[in-house]
Formats: sequence, C-alpha cells, structure tokens
Amino acid sequence: MDVKNRLEMVTRLVNHQVEILELGNKIQNQIKGDFDKSQREYFLRQQLTAITEELGEGEDEGKVEVEEYRSKLEAMDLPEEARKEAERELSRLARMHPSSAEYTVASTYLDWITSLPWNIRTEDNLDIKRARKILDEDHYGLEKAKRRVIEYLAVRKLKPDTKGPILCFAGPPGTGKTSLGASIARALGRKFIRISLGGVRDEAEIRGHRRTYVGALPGRIIQGLRRAESKNPVFMLDEIDKLGSDFRGDPSSALLEVLDPQQNHTFVDHYLDVSFDLSEVMFITTANILETIPPALLDRLEVIELPGYTLDEKLKIAERYLIPRQVIENGLNPGQIRFTKAAKKEIISSYTREAGVRNLEREIANVCRGVASSVASGEITKAVIGVKNLYKYLGPPKVVSEIGTRISKPGVVIGLAWTPVGGELLFIEATAMKGNKELILTGQLGDVMKESAMAALSFMRSNAEAVGVDRDFYEKMDIHIHVPAGAIQKDGPSAGVAILTALASLLTQRPIKKDLAMTGEITLRGAVLPVGGIKDKVLAAHRWGIKTVILPKWNKKDLDDVPKDVQKDIRFHFVDEMMDVIKLALSSKRVNVTSGAVIEGS
Repeated sequence: MDVKNRLEMVTRLVNHQVEILELGNKIQNQIKGDFDKSQREYFLRQQLTAITEELGEGEDEGKVEVEEYRSKLEAMDLPEEARKEAERELSRLARMHPSSAEYTVASTYLDWITSLPWNIRTEDNLDIKRARKILDEDHYGLEKAKRRVIEYLAVRKLKPDTKGPILCFAGPPGTGKTSLGASIARALGRKFIRISLGGVRDEAEIRGHRRTYVGALPGRIIQGLRRAESKNPVFMLDEIDKLGSDFRGDPSSALLEVLDPQQNHTFVDHYLDVSFDLSEVMFITTANILETIPPALLDRLEVIELPGYTLDEKLKIAERYLIPRQVIENGLNPGQIRFTKAAKKEIISSYTREAGVRNLEREIANVCRGVASSVASGEITKAVIGVKNLYKYLGPPKVVSEIGTRISKPGVVIGLAWTPVGGELLFIEATAMKGNKELILTGQLGDVMKESAMAALSFMRSNAEAVGVDRDFYEKMDIHIHVPAGAIQKDGPSAGVAILTALASLLTQRPIKKDLAMTGEITLRGAVLPVGGIKDKVLAAHRWGIKTVILPKWNKKDLDDVPKDVQKDIRFHFVDEMMDVIKLALSSKRVNVTSGAVIEGS
C-alpha cells in the first residue's frame, strides 16, 4: 500500500502500454504506406493500360512480337540445341509483361538467335584461273601466299566439305598482309570481315559476356558473322601478335578453340550459350612478329611469311598501284603528272629504306600534293618528275649509303640483323687500347649478344697464332666492341660471326673486303651455327647494294625463298668453320692504324 511503490508499478505498466501502442502505430503506418504505394502503382498501371489500349499498343504489342519471333524460328533451320534454347526463351518472353526489365533481355537474345546465319552460306567461286587473275590484279609478288589460296580452291573443288584453313600472314609492316585477305575473299566470292586484335585484353571480346551482365553482347566472332550474313566468310584477325592479357582474362587462350578446325565446329559463345559451327569460316591472321604469339596458338596456324620487296618489285608496285592511286586521291589526272623510271628508283633507294611500301606511297603522295598545289595555283598544267626535280618536292635524300666509308678501317664489319620491320645492316666496330685485359661492350647489347662477344674473344685468344696474332696480345690491352645506333636495343646470337671477324680484322690490321656482309652464330670451338630470318637479311643486303654475303652452311636451304633476281646479284659463301670466314672476309693488305691502339706482334 506504499504510495511510492504503487506509483512505480503504475509507471512501468503505463510505459509498457505506451510502447505497445507506439509499436502498433508504427506497424499500422508502415502497412498503410505499403498499401498506398501498391495502390498507387496499381492505379498507375491501370492508367498506363488505358493509355496503351487507346494508342493500340500494350500487351497486344508484346503478343505480336512473340508471334513474330515464333514465325521466324519456324522458318529457320536451326540446330536442335539452338532451337530448344530459343523456344525456352520465347516461352519466358510470352509470360512477361512488355514493361518488365527482363523482357528486353529476352527479346535481345532472340534477336541475335534469329539474325545469325545458322545455315546461310555464299557459293564459292571455284574458277581457279579467275582467282589467280584477281590475286595478280590486286597484288604484285607474294607468290607463296597466292599459291596457298589456289591450293585451297583446288582442294575445295575436289572435296567440297573440306574445312577452312587457318592461315597466318607474317611479315614486316606495309607488305600487303591485310589487303591480301580482302583480295582472297574477292577471289573466292565470299564476304570479308576484318577485326583488329591489337591491344585486346578482355576474353569477353572473343567469347562474349554472359546474359546476366547489364548490356551483355556476343563476342566479336559472332558479331562479325552477323554482319557478314554468311556462315562461310573470309574472317581476318588482324595483329594477332599484339593481343594482351590481364585480370579480365587471356584472349589468346579463347582463340585456341576458334582457330582449331577440329574444335571450332562446336564453338560456344557465352552470350548465346549454344554451339555455333565455325568450321566453314576461312580464318586469316596477320602478325609482324611470331615470337609474341603463344606457342599453343601458333601451333594451330599455318604460317606464310611475306618478306620485304626487292627494288624491282617495289618499282612494279609503284607503277601499277601506288602512283595511279595517289594521282587520283590528290585530284590530278593521269596526264598531268608523269614519273620517270629513274625518279621512281631514286625515291625507292634514297628516300625510303623499308621492307614494305608504306613510306614509298607517302613519298609519292608528297610529290603528287606538290604538283597539285602548282596546278591549282595556275603555275603549271602538267609536270614530269625526274631525278633532278625530286629535291623540290621531297627535299634532300633521307637515306645515304655510308658503307664504303665506314668499313675502310680494320675492326669494322657489316653484320645482318632481323627486325620486326624486316632485315637491317648492323655495323660492328672493335678497337683496342692500352689497358689491363678488359672487354668493354656498348650499344645497348642484350645478354645473348654480350655472350657472343665473350665467346669471340675466347676463340681469338685460344687460336691467336692460327689467325696470325701474337698469343699474348690481350695481356696489356683493353678491347672495346661497339654497335652503333646505341638508342636501339640489340640482342640475339646471329652477330657472333661478325663480332669475331671484327676482332680478327682489328688484331691483324686487315680491313674487311668491300661490299661484304655476314651472319651466323659461333661456338667456342669456332663452329658456325645456323640462324633465322635469312630471307629478310638477304633482302636487306640487296637493298644496301651488298655484293657478297657469308652465311652458315646449314642455312643454304633457306635461299630457296629468296627471289632469283636477288640471288643473281649477290655472291654467297657458305661456311661451317670460323677460320674459313676470316679467310674469306679479310683483305690481304694491312692498314696502319693511327688511332693509338697497341697491338703487339702484329
């Protein structure tokens, strides 16, 4: 009966009832809010239905779209797997309201399914003579690539169900790899699709995204086939050597299935999620360097090398293709400009030094623009471009041959190198000075090239008397080997022969014979081993006017790929021992060295 205790009990009971009432009120308000929201949506949907019915749209439109897809699927001869997936997606679409978010996803998927060329193919033109004519019209030379296409046509004619080849055109820039693909498509009478793989790092670019992602699409392969509207186009994958890889996947691994005739008849794109037959597609890939292509992918490719062009080939290409094209593109008539044969040769030899013809076309375009400017201003009506007036349009010659001056002294040798843009000459210089048995190597040389220099010095020290040098020549001497163009990194074993010859030339004070170049790997015992890139190296030597080339004996078979006119202009020596190289390369006369080098016993 204590008043204080009774008041405390009343307070607790009142607070308890207040909390119950507040909770009930909160729940009531929430229910009312949800009810108002659903009621509002209901009223809005009813209004939307009334509006769409007034406009003649709405669910009827969805039904019409479903019926359109159904009639398309019935008219198409889809594979069983694709048909089942399409019908399943169509049944889902029929149950959805057109305003649903999933409706767009399902309709987009059915758009792709019904627009792909599942069984649509173009008829191959198997006229081999016509194909040969088209290939010759579009490209000069490139006989190996053209022969391979003609062989494919012949096999296709005898065995129509043959699978498409996977070709890889490898060579320096500007040799016509990409344009040859379009020419092949024209010769076969097929559609042509080209995609560039340079810098692609996402696997989804090849296989597509799964439909669960917002904005998902098929990969580039399926997209290309949809654009081609044909199951058997010529499909060019450009710059396959420049594929990348990161956390998004490795596109080159995704291409393993695409570029395998034994697997690609069941290629599955992640977006479609059903297999699509790629076996009738003729895939052509292009690359500048084969070394960056993963070995598993390279194994699936039939590599056809497109090396650089000779002077005569460039002359014909300029006459037939480059000059007529640039004359038209710069607004001139064929009668308003004429290049003399000497001027064409001068542009090729003195203004460009490349394996392809891209820079040659740029220089021709420069001349055409200069003439167009003079014609437009009324200064002249036509122009004859000779050697004398090339300076007016192109300035001084950009390429000057300095072979004669650079190899006049002992210790300088011309090596042959391979680069991604074709073959090149590599000058190797050696000099000696008072010192304490040190070997200095400069010119941004890689580890393999440094090791070649060490092996060359070891050979010279162990065979000094046979070469004609005092056996203790290295005791009070430092030797410096330098490869000019120091800003460019250089590596590889093929400079070994040239480095050893430069040392022999320096120590015997006998310069290298005129217009002579060499390549090859060496061993400590003086054996000459074979190297790669012989065709590109020989073509580079020919461009620079080299008359004699020393090659490893094992590389003799590689000369079959070198054009016959180039073989006629160059004298080849094939060696397997370093002593033979020294005998062939060094001149018989000694030259007094005034650079201060001390060479004991020479």
